[in-house]
Amino acid sequence: MDNSSLLFGVMSGTSLDGIDIVLINQNSKTIKIIEFLQIPFNINIKKEFLALHTEQHSDLKRSIHLSLLHAKITAKGINNILKKYKLNTKDIKCIGYHGQTIRHHPQSGYSIQLGNANLLAELTNITVVSDFRNRDIVAGGQGAPLVPAFHNEYFFKRNKNRIIINIGGISNITYLPDNKKIIGFDCGPGNILLDHWIKIQRNKNFDNLGKWSKSGKLIEDLLFKFKKDLFFKKLPPKSTGRELFNIDWLNKFSINDYSPQDVQRTLLELTAVTINEAIQTFCPNFEEIYVCGGGSKNKFLIERIKEITGIGINTTDKLNIPSQQVEAIAFAWLAKKCIQKQYNNSPSITGSSGPRILGTIHYS
Repeated sequence: MDNSSLLFGVMSGTSLDGIDIVLINQNSKTIKIIEFLQIPFNINIKKEFLALHTEQHSDLKRSIHLSLLHAKITAKGINNILKKYKLNTKDIKCIGYHGQTIRHHPQSGYSIQLGNANLLAELTNITVVSDFRNRDIVAGGQGAPLVPAFHNEYFFKRNKNRIIINIGGISNITYLPDNKKIIGFDCGPGNILLDHWIKIQRNKNFDNLGKWSKSGKLIEDLLFKFKKDLFFKKLPPKSTGRELFNIDWLNKFSINDYSPQDVQRTLLELTAVTINEAIQTFCPNFEEIYVCGGGSKNKFLIERIKEITGIGINTTDKLNIPSQQVEAIAFAWLAKKCIQKQYNNSPSITGSSGPRILGTIHYS
């Protein structure tokens, strides 16, 4: 195996479904995926992370415990991959370790991701790069989204105006026009409200293929009320997360007055419509759309986006990077940039005052 540039990328997103670990070999403009591992969170871990998203549960001890636990779970997954491929830790350049976001408040000057990079470096004997967001935030940026820089590196195509939609807990878009003036920002909720509502109503972690959403009827007046939230009117750069789109946000709209499946249908429409409005407003003359993230598996959601935008939609698998692995790979790429002392932020996207090297290095 050519191990000239072996990298691990680790991502656990807003959906709180677990930890994604990818091992890649990156050379120049090519990425070879060697292994991809998904480690789901059990219900208790997910509940503990969820509790820390709310101000009334600012438990320092619990935060430290979960950071250590996150690192231990990640290390076990990485060490299993190393064993499987008979790799020495010296073969690995670094681990890009995003951690689990529990608070994202760039307007207050911080973003918090749980996960102990020191412990991960200790347990794997591999250099770890973590804390990618806060350097951008203190430079006046949003600290998110960070993945559009990776999209630009690997998905840009000359003579094509291409859009990449990432639908995780939050949906965000990257516009890669031929003139290379890249833009990217969070559009609003992706899976976060859909997953939360179906968990409450049917005790399921997600709406498989969007079947439950499809069984409901769109509530036009409820959708209108949802869309009045000021976030949707805000101009980029902008980012958001569970601190805004959560059960308290839903409860403001008296959703229990409606049929549960109709609420689910309307929440799916909110995701589709806000993505489309972002595209129509900020992505002139777009020609292609590719999707990635967990939402790419929601068949009904993709159908609605296709119908509303009026254009065919493919997943990033067509661009040789599997849709479920894009973000984990992106953080491996961001980590390598950091190790090489190369700028890896996107000031035009996050709003930071200039190029910065994102990430804190924890040497093996």
